[in-house]
Amino acid sequence: MQSDKFRYVTLTAVVVANMIGTGVFTSLGFQLLDISSGFVLLMLWAVGGLTALCGAMTYAELGASLPRSGGEYNFLTHIYHPSAGFVSGWVSSTVGFSGPVALAAITFAAYASTLSPDGLSDMAEKILAASLLLALTVIHATNRRNSGATQVVLTIIKLAIIVIFSFAAIVAIDTPQPVTFLPVQGDGSLLTSGTFAVSLIYVSYAYAGWNAATYLSSELENPQKTLPWVLISGTLIVTTLYVLLNFVFLYTAPMEAMAGQVEVGFISAEAAFGDVGGRFIGFVLALLLISTVSAMTIAGPRVIQVIGEDFKALNVLGKTNKNGVPANAIYLQSTIAMLFIFSSTFESILVFSGFTLALNSFATVLGAFVLRWREPDLPRPYKTFMYPITPLIYLALTGWTLWFVLISRPVEGLFGLGIIGSGLLFYFLALREKPE
Repeated sequence: MQSDKFRYVTLTAVVVANMIGTGVFTSLGFQLLDISSGFVLLMLWAVGGLTALCGAMTYAELGASLPRSGGEYNFLTHIYHPSAGFVSGWVSSTVGFSGPVALAAITFAAYASTLSPDGLSDMAEKILAASLLLALTVIHATNRRNSGATQVVLTIIKLAIIVIFSFAAIVAIDTPQPVTFLPVQGDGSLLTSGTFAVSLIYVSYAYAGWNAATYLSSELENPQKTLPWVLISGTLIVTTLYVLLNFVFLYTAPMEAMAGQVEVGFISAEAAFGDVGGRFIGFVLALLLISTVSAMTIAGPRVIQVIGEDFKALNVLGKTNKNGVPANAIYLQSTIAMLFIFSSTFESILVFSGFTLALNSFATVLGAFVLRWREPDLPRPYKTFMYPITPLIYLALTGWTLWFVLISRPVEGLFGLGIIGSGLLFYFLALREKPE
């Protein structure tokens, strides 16, 4: 029924919550190992936002023209070939969503442990992360009313906390850090360097999720008109908050204290509010990651569901419960995420899941050109703003990042390519029982 569809506010909340999570609260520490310019560091987040916005506007055209749930799986199946769509869905279901869900849950546990002076043991943090994932899995596998309302509330709380924290930290800090956010000599060459490109790997991961609404297109009220505004407004909100947050981190905490550290938000809070206040804020920031785990638990399984609907061999994954929720797909994604939580390192999950997500979206944005060439008369309720410049910007910046992942982190990059290869194998196996 129309009344049971997700609404604009809910889907915008899913986009915002999918993006604001692990990346923005951890990436700065890795970037500071090679970059010490305040201007260049903020430009990283601005360029990342520009890339995501260009991608979102291109996806908006594809989503309005091909309004079916499934995201890249739906797009690539229609544009290229069913095998391309299957591999995309395979990547999303195995590492593209399960990996980030695991990362967000792990980061939640790490930040939550700062509440204790002695912290938590490694196993205790993993158990806490797994418990969060289990609770949200149960909530989202019931019905959309609980799912949608939970997501909107969690996202509103997340936005409020980020804004309050940012301005409170600026006011509370006694001695701001001696960092300039205006360009200085040498910044121009740094912006075009390999160092900048490598740092964009982490920024790209932090922005991953801007396409989340396309995974639920057919569950959205009036998707042809609403989806473009969901994608664009969600991305703009997050870009603004990312630049603000990283400004606050650099303004309040010494660069040397954050370099190489995961919990940069806690370090910033401790510098601004002292030891006790810092621990409390660290715990509050941990609560924000609940929304991220929640949003990905909503969006990701819809890809698995659509694959199950299209391939008889996997039809158990396409089944929904009495409320129309793909519970089996939700349980599968959460199970894979649980395996990541207990078996993989934080950094390896971040790099290879970021690589595979970027590769997925690169192929999809490129598909916008293919679709216009092959089907020029296809109805397009929304057309990409400033086409073809917008998708070309996305392809150039994302391609640059992917290339440097392969150069600087070949193991993780090749692992991502291996996941794609295994997806092709499973496609041909599933094809044998594909329904007519």
